[in-house]
Amino acid sequence: MAELLTAKGTKRQFTAGPEGYPFPCTVIAGKEEGKTVLITAQIHSGEYPGTPALIRLAERLDPAELKGTLILIPCVNITGFYAGTNAYVPEDHGNLNAAYPGDPDTVTGRIAHYFVQELFPHADFVLDLHSGGMNEALTPCLFFPALKCTEESLHIAEQLDIPYLVPSYNTAGEMSYAANVMGIPGLLLERGYGGMCKEEWIRAYERDLDLFLCAMGMKEYTDTHTCEKKIFQKAYYTEAEETGLWFPAVHAGQVIRKGELLGRTEDFSGRLLREYKAEADGILLYYSIGMNAVKGDPLAAYGQ
Repeated sequence: MAELLTAKGTKRQFTAGPEGYPFPCTVIAGKEEGKTVLITAQIHSGEYPGTPALIRLAERLDPAELKGTLILIPCVNITGFYAGTNAYVPEDHGNLNAAYPGDPDTVTGRIAHYFVQELFPHADFVLDLHSGGMNEALTPCLFFPALKCTEESLHIAEQLDIPYLVPSYNTAGEMSYAANVMGIPGLLLERGYGGMCKEEWIRAYERDLDLFLCAMGMKEYTDTHTCEKKIFQKAYYTEAEETGLWFPAVHAGQVIRKGELLGRTEDFSGRLLREYKAEADGILLYYSIGMNAVKGDPLAAYGQ
């Protein structure tokens, strides 16, 4: 993509994306040679805090302070953002974290294909900012690739200020396809929840970005103290096995034990449909705070 060939020591803002689907993009090219990093937010349209954090980074970062190049896309799912959807691309109800390597016959697929063809080949690292959506409560965590680039990705993850590091075996999401399939190191970060955009979450993401650039050798940053980390060996994902009303019995960040109740589903007469219990000891990463549960919907996730 010609727009990425920005002259050293300059900053450019323009629209990128496949034909008919423009989204905002900023390229900041440092004066010195270094890594090229792709950073995105709002792959899921109801996950907001990463967006203003990237906008602020683009505003405040002087190219003279930077080694290498940043490609910043603060809102990938732009039509979903304006439509107010929780996560999906509204044109085809596609999930951009499950659509790679793409399909030219759908809007979601064209976006994924564009990343694979036009953006990933330039990137030395992919960083994707998420949060709990409109119906989720979440404790800060990140996902690192477990199939390829694990060591390089974990080296960066351990220098961020996020406590829980979870392996990802996914191969169909943005970061996970780039890393687990194409061999480009990356991370998926999660902060905030409930379709909200609190200032404290934005600032925490801003600090993550400063720590990240420092860890990548792209920019100096002095406040490098971070929290203690737990690297999970396995993650468990509980999905609804029937459609009904969901009543959670847990909270984000809770230490849970094998067999402990995660929540239950009922029908509209109050009849118990199913109790969901933990398969193993772990820490609860996120859970659904909405009452509606459709078969196949995520209800809870916890790491061991």
